[in-house]
Amino acid sequence: MLFDSHAHLNDARFDEDREELIKTLKEKKVDLVVNPGADIESSISSVKLSNKYDFIYAAVGVHPHDVGQLDDSAIDTLKKLATENKKVVAIGEIGLDYFYDNAPREIQREWFKKQIELANELKLPIIIHDRDAHADTFEIIKNTKNPEIGCVLHCYSGNVELAKEYIKMGCYISIPGTVTFKNNKKN
Repeated sequence: MLFDSHAHLNDARFDEDREELIKTLKEKKVDLVVNPGADIESSISSVKLSNKYDFIYAAVGVHPHDVGQLDDSAIDTLKKLATENKKVVAIGEIGLDYFYDNAPREIQREWFKKQIELANELKLPIIIHDRDAHADTFEIIKNTKNPEIGCVLHCYSGNVELAKEYIKMGCYISIPGTVTFKNNKKN
């Protein structure tokens, strides 16, 4: 069984060939896909895509790049998407990104906590993006996440010692694309 736990199939880059790509997934024996949202619009389209294909599931959430435009209605929208759709299996992609800083760090931290609290309430796992925000990401997860919900660090570039601490908390660590970057260094 092959399981793609993080595919942005609803990304605009796939508008011309999305159906062909999805058909290819089945041909390549990819049995399950989780398609996370990155903002409210992509969370909505992720749910729609999951309802169209039996092997695609959705996650709803707002990526740290896009939290600057949120207001209090965002949590209500995410909650409604998650509770009204059986194929929503996680809250994500959420987290902190201090590399690009597309949103002020204080706002990133605020919305990261709010989305984890929503996951706690709904008893859904979280999909985490952590880029150059290791200490804050760890502290927020440690202090906010209910130990009973799952967690995968989708974008992780921290060191081995921190990864071991996440594993002790029951989190999974993915191997991100950044390991292929020419300027990547061993931590």
